[in-house]
Amino acid sequence: MDARNMPWIGRTVSICSSTDSTLVGRTGLIIDETKRTIKVLEGESELTFAKDVIKFTLDDAEQIIDGSIVGQRLGDRIHRRYRK
Repeated sequence: MDARNMPWIGRTVSICSSTDSTLVGRTGLIIDETKRTIKVLEGESELTFAKDVIKFTLDDAEQIIDGSIVGQRLGDRIHRRYRK
C-alpha cells in the first residue's frame, strides 16, 4: 500500500523541501492531521505545518510525499487513488 493512503498519526515525519526554507530538516512525530495541516510534536513543542508548502518522508522511507497532492481529510485520503 502506498504511504499516501496510510494513516500518518503516530509516524515520524521529516521535511525534505519547502517554500519556507526554515522548515527544511524538521523532524517529529505526527500527532494530528487535518485537510490542510499536519501537527507535529518536535521535542517538547507542537508545530503545525501547512501541507501545501512541504514535501516530506514518513519513517525514513525513500518515497517523498508532496503535501500539495495529499490535501484531503484522513478518511478521504485513505480511499483515494493517486496517479503514479
